[in-house]
Amino acid sequence: MRALVYDGVEQLGYRDVPDAEPPQDELLIRVEAVGICGSDMHAYLGHDARRPAPLILGHEAAGIVTGGAKDGLRVTVNPLVTCMACDACRAGRENICESRQIISMPPREGAFAQFISMPERNLVPVPDAVPLEKAALAEPLAVSWHAARLAIEALHPSMDRKALVIGGGAIGLAAALALRAMGVEDITIAEPNPNRRAFLIEHCNQNAVEQAGEAYEVVVDAVGYVSTRAAASAAAKAGGVIVHVGLGEDTGGLDVRRITLQEITFIGTYTYTAKDFRDTTAAIFDGRLGALDWAEQRPLTEGFQAFKDLRAGAVSSPKIILKPWA
Repeated sequence: MRALVYDGVEQLGYRDVPDAEPPQDELLIRVEAVGICGSDMHAYLGHDARRPAPLILGHEAAGIVTGGAKDGLRVTVNPLVTCMACDACRAGRENICESRQIISMPPREGAFAQFISMPERNLVPVPDAVPLEKAALAEPLAVSWHAARLAIEALHPSMDRKALVIGGGAIGLAAALALRAMGVEDITIAEPNPNRRAFLIEHCNQNAVEQAGEAYEVVVDAVGYVSTRAAASAAAKAGGVIVHVGLGEDTGGLDVRRITLQEITFIGTYTYTAKDFRDTTAAIFDGRLGALDWAEQRPLTEGFQAFKDLRAGAVSSPKIILKPWA
């Protein structure tokens, strides 16, 4: 099969690789659409030791089951493979399973390829009326659904629900969509890139500004850099909630003194539970998350250029979807 392979810092190669061969308890999926995630970009830049070269990246996938009793089934893929037996899994918190695996990290190759192998429990059927390119957005949307759910659950019931999302990429936009689907009406997205900010306003109907303001009950940091953590620390209202999703930089920026003195709740979030993923797909299928027509589509053969364009800040849309068979 053909795949886009991460070969080293800012190097990707499109070439033949060994065919995906599912073990007896997994299914073969023909990948029809796969999104480029921020974590893929971190790996591409050499910032993620968990993803060493050479490696097939990509974990935001949808496709069609090939072979077996489920042949032809249209599915979106929960890329998080967990043990289903540990305390976390039994508690419905599969995302913190001690032995979790995710495609695009060893030992599992990713979905920037024509085929992948996945356990059946990780697949959600997609209705015929839903394009697989839209279904491939389930993974990033689930990340933000999980973050939004945790933020709202942590917010004191006496407080209003005014939200700031820092970062207008796919995770940030998805966080705004998830918060709105959960009843939050006053949402601002802070996005410094003028082209992306204009796209959010004109094509996604979002209230997007250049810089974060202050006094928000809920703040979502969808970037995770020193500067965005500092902005989140300053923007959160006393008694409010900061939800940290982005993994841009490991340390720095968090104003621990202000968080302590103002009794601000800080929550680190990682991926999603299996229920969050199912709830997100249901919200996609019934339209609660909107038209979801804001992703740019390109052939997988042009994947390297897509990464270079993202690196250069030349992409206005929040998401690029690659198509392995285009």
